[in-house]
Amino acid sequence: MLELPVVSNEEKKEPRRKKPDWLRVKLPIGEKYRHVRSLVDEYKLNTICQSGNCPNMGECWGAGTATFMILGDVCTRSCNFCAVKTGRPPEYDEDEPRRVAEAIRLMEVKHAVITSVNRDELKDRGAEIWYQTVMETKKASPSTTIETLIPDVKANWDALGRMIEGKQEVVSHNMETVEALYRKVRPQAKYARSLEQIQRTKAAGMRTKSGVMVGLGETTDQMFKIMDDLVAHGCDVLTIGQYLQPTKMHMAVEEYIHPDVFAMYKEEGLKRGLGFVESGPLVRSSYHAERHL
Repeated sequence: MLELPVVSNEEKKEPRRKKPDWLRVKLPIGEKYRHVRSLVDEYKLNTICQSGNCPNMGECWGAGTATFMILGDVCTRSCNFCAVKTGRPPEYDEDEPRRVAEAIRLMEVKHAVITSVNRDELKDRGAEIWYQTVMETKKASPSTTIETLIPDVKANWDALGRMIEGKQEVVSHNMETVEALYRKVRPQAKYARSLEQIQRTKAAGMRTKSGVMVGLGETTDQMFKIMDDLVAHGCDVLTIGQYLQPTKMHMAVEEYIHPDVFAMYKEEGLKRGLGFVESGPLVRSSYHAERHL
């Protein structure tokens, strides 16, 4: 009897789409990169650059900047696009705000970007640590402007208020994708709720920002709609970048969007009333974040 070769599940999977030339990135090298890496290690800090497999880590760290991730490195959400670990987070570190602030001071960062994992199990969603991190950074490095990329607070508006009480220069909350893809991409989030969070942040007098990924199967009309929705809810700044599949366990890339389309999205966003649009294949929420200030 003829025996057929066994094919593993991994071998049955379709190979990943080949990345186009415009998605090539710089390798992480240089003295500044090593300096940032040593500070991150010394102060036992987390960065979204590492946890999120950011393609710009070499460029940003080489320029002496990094996006710090507070409240640990384990997220209570399990979004289908994100490389950050998910599960039951350990207790948060109350000394973390001081260490983040000290690292920012030593790096001589002009514009610091701080983000976090979702901590849905905490009553205040981690708001107190957020507030303390902003205040410690202001104390340690008064000339540094601060941008916070905050998670969905699940309509805990008191928590949102505390997160932005430090009056940082920019408050960002990423929509991530168009409304039609929310259940697939962000099953634990709600499109309308994220828009309301941006609206409430704007009403509190903050400069607001959001980010959207493309290449997940969205249409041009859907992209125009999310731009209009963001404008209607008080968003000042929008970043648009290419989705890149972090592992085979995550959503596949549906399409690699051409740079000309990114240029068109930028033009359309500005026409529709956004104050600043950063749009390109390698753009991420914190990429060149200082430009819109």
